[in-house]
Amino acid sequence: MSPAGQAHATDPGRGPVADLAAQADRLPLVDHHVHGALAREVDRAVFEGYLTEARSASADGSALDSQLGFALRRWCSPILGLPVHASAQEYWEQRQSLGEAEVNKRMLGASGIALFLIDTGYLGGALLRPTDHALAAAAGAHEIVRLETVAEQLLMSSGSAEVFLREYAAVLAEATRDAVATKSVLAYRCGFDSSGPRPDRHEVLRAAGDVLRRDGANPRIDDPVLARHLLWAAVDRALPLQLHSGFGDADLDLHRCDPLLLSGWLREVEPTGVPVVLLHNYPFHRQAGYLAHVFTNVYLDVGLGVSYLGAQSRQLIAESLELAPFGRLLFSTDACGPSELHFLGARLWKQGMAEVLGGWIGDGSWSERDAHRVLALVGHLNAERLYGVASS
Repeated sequence: MSPAGQAHATDPGRGPVADLAAQADRLPLVDHHVHGALAREVDRAVFEGYLTEARSASADGSALDSQLGFALRRWCSPILGLPVHASAQEYWEQRQSLGEAEVNKRMLGASGIALFLIDTGYLGGALLRPTDHALAAAAGAHEIVRLETVAEQLLMSSGSAEVFLREYAAVLAEATRDAVATKSVLAYRCGFDSSGPRPDRHEVLRAAGDVLRRDGANPRIDDPVLARHLLWAAVDRALPLQLHSGFGDADLDLHRCDPLLLSGWLREVEPTGVPVVLLHNYPFHRQAGYLAHVFTNVYLDVGLGVSYLGAQSRQLIAESLELAPFGRLLFSTDACGPSELHFLGARLWKQGMAEVLGGWIGDGSWSERDAHRVLALVGHLNAERLYGVASS
């Protein structure tokens, strides 16, 4: 019997892709980096703004005219009671008629995500808080705390560089008392080439004072010295530390978001054992895979890229499985706002994993047992172990 035939032997009516897809639908997925769903209804321009990383809507077409938009109309339309590939106008009208709360209930419930680890440091009241998001999804939720948000709040409330230096570690500890991880947007604010050794107290005092003099009552952490200080405070806190990597909106300089620029810093952090989790990574997902291969504390996902690449996402998923140890790959959607993004990220990931792993079973490269084990590792087991959480 051929290897492919052996893979089918337990169920002659099914192939490996179908078997894996069925398993994926049963997994209690852990979305290890995500934002809340929309807290209230928005107009169409705002809705489409959540579907692009551009600063504003294009003058020559809808944000739905994209891989993400086509995938959304393909997979999300039936959840709203529409035929697949419903037109953008039909989709919007149906969405409006149902209302945000009903859309959230349908999309989040259909996602198969059992546990959401939610970054609460972005967009404030526009998004559901973890408890409300969990209620809408009939799932669990834990918080991830953004380092910059905590630092900016402390600078704002104290107005003092000295207080910031003296109290940030304690304030961070309190803010993360019930959290499962910290998160930094260093790549957006400064670029990974600004990572490096722990700054001394005089450098931090000077940098914090400069930010307060520049920004007054609305401080923004975009100083490389302060950014390094926050990273090392997170290492001291010893929770998993998430770092956005790769593409994002127009605020970042993409060439400075290549995670290879973190190599020197990672050499210093690895002996501490603190996990460093590289998020998204596209188009640097192969670089992230290399870092996970050579540093024992590095984890990664391809989160946001899966939704944005739509029909091409299976290639991204396959490439994420090239070099990184399978015990350090994670599932995420990084969905933010419209709950279609939570559903779509999960749907495309499950489909892509089934097709990629099923193909390797079919050509004899992988055993069926190993494929099903890796699917469970990436889908929820790795995240449960890393963050100390349970999905069921």
